[in-house]
Amino acid sequence: MRLASLLPAVLLSLRAALLAASSRTFRSTDPITGRPVECDSCAPGTYLRSRCTSAQKSDCAPCPPGSFTELWNYIGKCLRCGVCGQNQVVKTPCSADTDCQCECRPGYFFKESYDMCVQHRVCPAGQGVLSTGTADEDVVCHTCPNGTFSDSVSAHQNCTKHKSCRAAGLQLLLRGSAWHNNLCTNCEELKSKDGADYLKEILPAFFVHQKLSMKRLRQIVNKLPSEDGKTQGRSSRLDLSDLHEAINTWMVSATAKQIRQLPQLLRKTGASSASERLLNKLQRIDSSLTQLCVVDAAFISE
Repeated sequence: MRLASLLPAVLLSLRAALLAASSRTFRSTDPITGRPVECDSCAPGTYLRSRCTSAQKSDCAPCPPGSFTELWNYIGKCLRCGVCGQNQVVKTPCSADTDCQCECRPGYFFKESYDMCVQHRVCPAGQGVLSTGTADEDVVCHTCPNGTFSDSVSAHQNCTKHKSCRAAGLQLLLRGSAWHNNLCTNCEELKSKDGADYLKEILPAFFVHQKLSMKRLRQIVNKLPSEDGKTQGRSSRLDLSDLHEAINTWMVSATAKQIRQLPQLLRKTGASSASERLLNKLQRIDSSLTQLCVVDAAFISE
């Protein structure tokens, strides 16, 4: 990454001049005789306190704390150390002969076209991190391949392999997708679980994956039913993460009946596509539960 020290324009111009005048000697005029003299330049980390004369050499002094010179020079004052910019941290502190080096702070990278540090991208649900971000490179995402999923928005999480129902002694209820895991079951669980209880397991990832707008999410949150059947109005000031948190909190205590009302609720708020997708998931779960248990019952009766 380029040097990110933020020096005033005048100092940058001075630095450019120093680059052109980095010789070990320079020409001057003897203040007593008026004759030209060749003086020694000052080494990096020092500055010219007084010019040479015919009788004495150049007087160079160390740069005081907070200043530096990187080149051989004959300037009367050291350059002020730079200051790291927004979303930057010090990589190498300033010293007498080197300005500070800056780099983007964790979670950010240097974007050349913006000439500044910008936040790493996050991979949406259904995509995993192919390569993590650095101070110089952005995060690279990829769609989760078959048999894997990612159910969160993250700059670090890669795709995870779908759960093996068979290895757990269970049967596949709903095949996983790029954004949710396999759902597994056995008929014994049906004594205490409804199809909507299984749907609840993937609902957090569902709402993240749908990428619903803030306005739509607020409408949904405001219409979530309570235990007495009434809707619960909530603050319109909630941000995106708060809205998802409100939905997830509601889902923890929601009954199977309330979960089954979600597709209709989504339709009423104008999220028709999300409504159809959620209803389709629920219908597939209900259908699989019926088929699996019919097969089990037939096997037992034989």
